Amino acid sequence: MKKVRILAVLAFLSVFGVSCQENEKSKSTAYKIAYTSLPSGIVEIYQRNTEGKSNIESTNTKGGYVAWSPNGKHFAFYAKYDEKKTWSIHTVNSDGTNWKRLTHAKNKWDNSPAWSPDGKKIVFARAYKDTDKNWQKELWIMNSDGGELSQINSLKGGGPYFTADGRIVFHTEYKNKKSGISIADIDGSNITQLTHNEAEELHPEVSPDGKQIAFMSDRDGNHEIYVMDIDGSNQKRLTYNDVDDWYPSWSPDGSQLIFSAATGEKREDRTIYIMNKDGSSIRPIIEGGSQAAWLKTVE
Repeated sequence: MKKVRILAVLAFLSVFGVSCQENEKSKSTAYKIAYTSLPSGIVEIYQRNTEGKSNIESTNTKGGYVAWSPNGKHFAFYAKYDEKKTWSIHTVNSDGTNWKRLTHAKNKWDNSPAWSPDGKKIVFARAYKDTDKNWQKELWIMNSDGGELSQINSLKGGGPYFTADGRIVFHTEYKNKKSGISIADIDGSNITQLTHNEAEELHPEVSPDGKQIAFMSDRDGNHEIYVMDIDGSNQKRLTYNDVDDWYPSWSPDGSQLIFSAATGEKREDRTIYIMNKDGSSIRPIIEGGSQAAWLKTVE
C-alpha cells in the first residue's frame, strides 16, 4: 500500500508539473493583434510581450477589417467616403505612416482585403446595388500598390482569404441571406464548395499550416466560431454562447484563435476573446474592439 501511495504522489506531481509548465508557457506567449476600436473607429495594435505585459498603440488611422501584410510591416483596411456610400481599400505602415488609398470606385463597398502569401497582391470584396436595385457581390484582385486592378469574374461573394499555395477561400452568396464557404484557384477556376448548410457562413481564414479553415456560422441559431479541414471535412463548433461570435483569426503557430463577440446592445459593446484551437480556455483580452487580425509573422 505504501508503494502504491508513493507512485500515486509521483504521478500527481508529474501531472502538476506539466500543468504548471503549460500555464507558464501560456503566460509567456508574445503576440501582436491589429483591430478596430469601435468607440473611436481608429485602428489600434495590441501587443503582448514574453513577460505577459501588454500595451495598445494607436495608428491614428480610421478604418475597418484590418489585414496584415505577410512581413508585418503594413496592413490593408477599408475606409468610408461620400457619407459612407463609398468604401475604399487602403494600405498603411504598421505605425500609421504612408497612408495610401488604392480603390476609388464611387458608390461601391470595397471591403475585406487580404494579402497574397508573397505580399504582392491584395484580393478584396466589392458590393453594390445594380440598376435594378439588386445587390451584386464580387471579388477583385490588384497589386499591393493598387495597380492592375481586375475582377475575378467567376467568383461571387465576399470575405476572401489566401491559402499558402495561392488559392482563395471565400463565402459564396446564396438567396435569403444564406452563404457557404468555398475555395477556388486565383483565376476563379476549380471552384469547390466546402460547406452545405442552410445558414449564413462567413469570414473564412486558413490556419498557418494550411490544413484548417476557421469561419463563423449561424447554422445552430446564432453566429458561432467553427473549424474544418481544408477540404471541408471534420467540421467542428468551437464556441457556445448566447451572443454572436465573429471574425476568427489564427495565431502564428496555429494553436490559438481570437474572435469578437457582442457583449451589449450598443455597437461599441464588443470584446475580443482568445481561445485554444479546440475551443478551450476562452478569455477576454480587448474590450471595445472588433475585426481583429493576428499578425502571422513570428518575430
